Amino acid sequence: MHPNPAFEWTSRKEILDFVSEHPFAQVFTADGGDLFVVHAPLLVTEEGRIRFHVSRRNRAADHFASKALLISVLGREAYHSAGWYASKNQVPTWHYEAVEIEGEARLLSTGELVELLDRLSDRMEASYSPENPWTRAKMESGTFEAMIKAIVGFEVVPHAIRGTRKFNQHKSLEDMEAGIEGQRRSGRDDIVQAMNELRAK
Repeated sequence: MHPNPAFEWTSRKEILDFVSEHPFAQVFTADGGDLFVVHAPLLVTEEGRIRFHVSRRNRAADHFASKALLISVLGREAYHSAGWYASKNQVPTWHYEAVEIEGEARLLSTGELVELLDRLSDRMEASYSPENPWTRAKMESGTFEAMIKAIVGFEVVPHAIRGTRKFNQHKSLEDMEAGIEGQRRSGRDDIVQAMNELRAK
């Protein structure tokens, strides 16, 4: 996380909501001197726990249970030209919002894994295919039960959550406005929105 306190993001609720809205993450661990990472969709439970699943054939799958994990989630990000500032003697930078979550992984039971998959697909289908949402009930009998044997699920109870939102909110109003115009000209309305959100706080 960026060391400048101006970019620190501390609201646990906001951070977990962010993870729910940006559910695809990198999950890291280390075991016996080896490093492992998977890219996986996350589900945030009502209790604030993080659940995810990976293929059993993934080289990391056997190294997560009972291990310390680091989960990294990235949201909006973009380059910012130094030429967009109103003031002189500036340098280029990168805007971004990111979250890091640490905790120990627990292996999910088959029942918990099924619940994870059902809830994750329900959430995604509601966003991407609400008119005709997919459910596993649409699969032929026995197919889902056979396929679930190929994946493994985990749950992490966070013991540390860190967030950063770095969108030039520490700059002068004049530089902020000039930067917003630069991002607008480059077609990055998502970054314009982020900068305006933090400028309003």
